Amino acid sequence: MTPNPHADAVPLVEIHRGPFLESLHHGHAVICDASGAITEAWGDPEAVILPRSSIKMIQALPLLTSGAGAELDSRRLALVCASHQGAAIHTDLANDWLASMGLGEADLRCGPQWPDDRDAQAELITSGEKPCQVHNNCSGKHCGFLMLNQHLGGDAEYVRPDHPVQRAVLAAYEEVTGETSPGYGIDGCSAPNFAASLKGVARAMAWFASAGQRSDTMSRAATRLVAAMHQHPDLVAGEGRACTELMRAMDGVVIKTGADGVFTAILPQQGLGVALKIADGATRASEAMMAQLLIRLGVLAADHPAALRRVNHVIQSRRGIEAGLIKTVEGV
Repeated sequence: MTPNPHADAVPLVEIHRGPFLESLHHGHAVICDASGAITEAWGDPEAVILPRSSIKMIQALPLLTSGAGAELDSRRLALVCASHQGAAIHTDLANDWLASMGLGEADLRCGPQWPDDRDAQAELITSGEKPCQVHNNCSGKHCGFLMLNQHLGGDAEYVRPDHPVQRAVLAAYEEVTGETSPGYGIDGCSAPNFAASLKGVARAMAWFASAGQRSDTMSRAATRLVAAMHQHPDLVAGEGRACTELMRAMDGVVIKTGADGVFTAILPQQGLGVALKIADGATRASEAMMAQLLIRLGVLAADHPAALRRVNHVIQSRRGIEAGLIKTVEGV
């Protein structure tokens, strides 16, 4: 049996209602510098996690280092790193990408998903149509997998852990984390999600942050991906989402959420990488902790509306009465 990776999790985020501490979220967080050294940590930096969608920029590296995506524009590079809303700006771009490869929705292996975008939901409901795989929040990543697969000449089942596409992803993942992955879980989009320590994930984000100072092929690929995410925050997530709103509120910082309470950040100007995991998987807690760490690092204004929607956020009743507060624990 795998040891509990959250045995040493520490309190990170509090939810108060009136005078009562109503909820308390535990977890881990790590900040690494460009050398890979830990500068600050909460909880256990060695905790092994599944980083889920927070490392899509790593999964995209082989697409560029192989040469398969050499001519991709910044919009498609942002989409390949995205966990998108399924809005028209996302699905139109994915469909165009598939068509440019001579492929279609049926070639994807991510599975159908109802879009989170309300306009897209309404359109499906009024037309009587069902959501398809292009609506899947990972469809951009899978378009990238398909392009890499065409280059590598693999079979159609590119999500198999032993497929050439996923072997290339694992090789890149282990290189930038500086670790041998102890295994994988199957993500919601059916692709393998390789495990690493939280320290390894933060080290990888710091490697991305300092990529512009290097000239090797993989670092040049990382620089392109970070620039694309920064240039198109609307494609990385969508309106109202933490990734999109917080990236718009900062200068050059790239962040990426993942399911079950994971969040990463790349700070190129500071040469820092951040990774955090909330033990109970709560998104409200991962967003609050990430916002607070960005404030702590001086890249996000504490009074920016995008920050206040996540941390030091006043909870109101449905009549607008102040009822509580979401904040991080003292010392974060």
